[in-house]
Formats: sequence, C-alpha cells, structure tokens
Amino acid sequence: MNVEQIIKTERTLPLKTRTVIHFALVSNKINEQFGAALKPYGISKQQFNVLRILRGQHGKPANLSTINERMVTKMSNTTRLVDKLITKGYVERWICETNRRKVEILITEKGKTVLEKMDTIMLNTEDILLKDFSEKELEQLNILLDKF
Repeated sequence: MNVEQIIKTERTLPLKTRTVIHFALVSNKINEQFGAALKPYGISKQQFNVLRILRGQHGKPANLSTINERMVTKMSNTTRLVDKLITKGYVERWICETNRRKVEILITEKGKTVLEKMDTIMLNTEDILLKDFSEKELEQLNILLDKF
C-alpha cells in the first residue's frame, strides 16, 4: 500500500505523517472488510464484539461495565448495542435479584449459533487481510504495535 499514491500526492510525506496516515488507511480497510463480512448477518462489528465477550463468559452473565471494559472499541452506547441484540434474540437481560441496580446479560443459544457461523466468516476475512504476511512478520508487527 503506497500512501502517497492512495492520497494522490506527489510530494514525499514526512515519515511520522506518512505512518499515521498509513495506520488510518489500514484501519479503514480492516473495518470495511469486517463490516462487509458481517453485513449478511445484520450485525455491526460492535455487536459482534459484544456477542464474543458474552460467549467468553462461559455461561456466566456479564453486566454492562464488564462488556464495556472488554470492548475493542470503547463506546458509551453499550446499552443500545445490547438492546439491538435482545431484539434479535441473541442475548437476554434481567435485573439481578440480589442487587436491583445490577443488570445481567447472557448470550442465548440462538446467539451462540449465529456467532459460530460468523466466526468462520471472520476467520476467512482475517486470512484474506493478512495473506501477504508470514507468521514471523505477523509476530514482528505485533511486537511493534505493542509499543502503542
């Protein structure tokens, strides 16, 4: 991916500027690919993330703050994401009997089933996005990205 060609400039960008623009372009490409992969399921990337978090609870309910702190993309509208997943029948929500201020959320069997289907699509999308990288290059890239 040549940054200068993509943004259609003939001047050479300063290295730090080029790097930041490069990150933005890569991020956009990843978001577009994952968004397109999830589109047939009528699920956003954030809703997919909530379902994965709830599945990772292994049958234990989660509350909104647990979901929010584990989200890849931090957002304030976690309640709205959960509401949409409830409407689709992918999650259930109820008020904790011992603490009425606590809302508990659990993935349903329907949610688990659709998530398994999406997992395959998402793995294929990862393979497509990273097809030009070797295992060693991916390890090196992750070491560099950990510096953030």
